[in-house]
Amino acid sequence: MLPIDAAAHSSRWRRRHPVDKAVLGLGLTALAIALPPWPGAALVLLTALVVLLGPAGVPARRLWRAYRVPLGFCVTGAATLLVQVGGPEGVLSLADDGPRRAGELLLRTSAASLGVLLFAFTTPMSDLLPRLIKAGVPGPVVDVALVTYRMSSLLLDSVRRIREAQAARLGHTTRAATWRSLAGLGATAFVRAFDRASRLQAGLAGRGYDGTLRVLVPEARISVRFTLGSVVLLGCVAAVTFLLKGPLSS
Repeated sequence: MLPIDAAAHSSRWRRRHPVDKAVLGLGLTALAIALPPWPGAALVLLTALVVLLGPAGVPARRLWRAYRVPLGFCVTGAATLLVQVGGPEGVLSLADDGPRRAGELLLRTSAASLGVLLFAFTTPMSDLLPRLIKAGVPGPVVDVALVTYRMSSLLLDSVRRIREAQAARLGHTTRAATWRSLAGLGATAFVRAFDRASRLQAGLAGRGYDGTLRVLVPEARISVRFTLGSVVLLGCVAAVTFLLKGPLSS
């Protein structure tokens, strides 16, 4: 199981309906995109951090480990706005107004990423995917997503175990040994993936698979109180943004 999915299963909001958490998490993401980057995206980022570390109860270290990957992409994307290629100043030069645009992009993308992580850290995929059928997503598409997600988790676990076994046998002591271990890792993971797929197919056929995967979904109801509170919070963030926009921009 992926660490972020394990955290979602142990979240304080684990029993809440995915719609409740989607209104809050994805609503913050939408605000980060729609509101002015300053102070809108900054307020969204601060709000998402407070909710994640406070009511949602996500440990700060686990949040940072998951957040640093999208944050790296955000920084890389924003850094490209600092320079321009070609022009009268040479092949590569500093872009006009580049720092401002890079800062705005970094604020937007980092705040939007936290909104998505808020939803991911509180909603296991096993709760979300089966409910997509009621939202109009075709059943076969959901079944493929469920199987792919499960197989990916098993494959990653197998890769981790193989790497640990190779390290215990001094398979990473030299560069040549590392390359041999990497080749063996790829070959073993490839064979295990096909073996698991064939066993899965045989198991489904033995259980009378008729084209639909039937899974148990924990019962949960949409909380009107929680949803209204989320909408009020989103409205407050938007209102404060427009109240502060004038004084901060002057």
